Amino acid sequence: MTPTTALLRDVLPGVSRSFGLSLRLLPTALATPLGVTYLVARAADTIADTRAFPPSERERLVEALRTALRTGDARPLEPLAAHVSPGHSSAERGLLERLPDVLAAHRALTPADRARAEAVLLTLTQAMLDALRRFPPENAGRVEALETLAELDRYTYTNAGCVGEFWTDMVLAHRPSCRGWDAPRMRQLGARFGQGLQLVNVLRDLPRDLRIGRSYLPRTELASLGLKPGQLLNPANGPRLRPLVERLVDAALDCLEDGAAYTEAVTRREVRLRLACALPLLIALGTLARLRAAENLLDPAVLVKVPRGEVRRHIAWTPALAFSNRAFRGYVGRLRATTQSPRPPRPGIDPGAATSSGASG
Repeated sequence: MTPTTALLRDVLPGVSRSFGLSLRLLPTALATPLGVTYLVARAADTIADTRAFPPSERERLVEALRTALRTGDARPLEPLAAHVSPGHSSAERGLLERLPDVLAAHRALTPADRARAEAVLLTLTQAMLDALRRFPPENAGRVEALETLAELDRYTYTNAGCVGEFWTDMVLAHRPSCRGWDAPRMRQLGARFGQGLQLVNVLRDLPRDLRIGRSYLPRTELASLGLKPGQLLNPANGPRLRPLVERLVDAALDCLEDGAAYTEAVTRREVRLRLACALPLLIALGTLARLRAAENLLDPAVLVKVPRGEVRRHIAWTPALAFSNRAFRGYVGRLRATTQSPRPPRPGIDPGAATSSGASG
């Protein structure tokens, strides 16, 4: 067993539930570079989120990590784990303790894989820096919001859409059976897939993000409903927010339609790759159904989560779905039907605009 394989086995399962499931399904040639890249991104996210340091120090540490990606010098980050324990799990602390090993694994990737990984990691970490500079400290007692739907679109792209493009590039590089793909179209579908998954996260985590001063629901859209960002801290305003929630659920569904198209485009010879794409899609659809049905997403007591039994059911079905696009479409269609709104979606949200307008990773 290589040091990188041992690292992925020992560290990654503790810091990722959903991605860890997909990673275990992937062929090794893909699982290794994707897993290493995930660990670097997860470490950066842990640094950006820790309350052990003020935002300015977190910015400095994330910048140091970005420099370490280019130089391989992890020494400025080595004492980090000793200072970030408050509020973090033992798995997150363990990840930071192993950060020099994670960066060494990144440096051990092939030059082409390392270049692709570095590009997406620089996009992801820049998004973290932007958030630290934009939003108030967690204990500031106020809520700041993104301004427009275009900013929400950019947020979902820089936090997840770019990962869909990276995933596509890695598949094209490592799976000969997929080299007949229309690469530009698959990158676009991959970006939309990632953006849809991130929109699901935005809605699912809404009350918890608000309580650390962050609203990813745009100020302009809130104003159209007569709301200000700070008013979202009051669960009594949940019914007033509902029209925007409905629109964003519909927008996420549109993105996940492209995710389904992406999954279908994976040749049925690549069973493990198809399963790795299908599983997050199915979980996201189940989450959207619960978001649609939730009484009040502003209530911090409302926890929207797909139960483990349903995840196990999806896992049990996915091998059969991997061999039949018709069966896959039928299964996805039934899940999508549980998310349908009794009202037609309102126009005006295009979560794919960042990619179509020239944004890149």
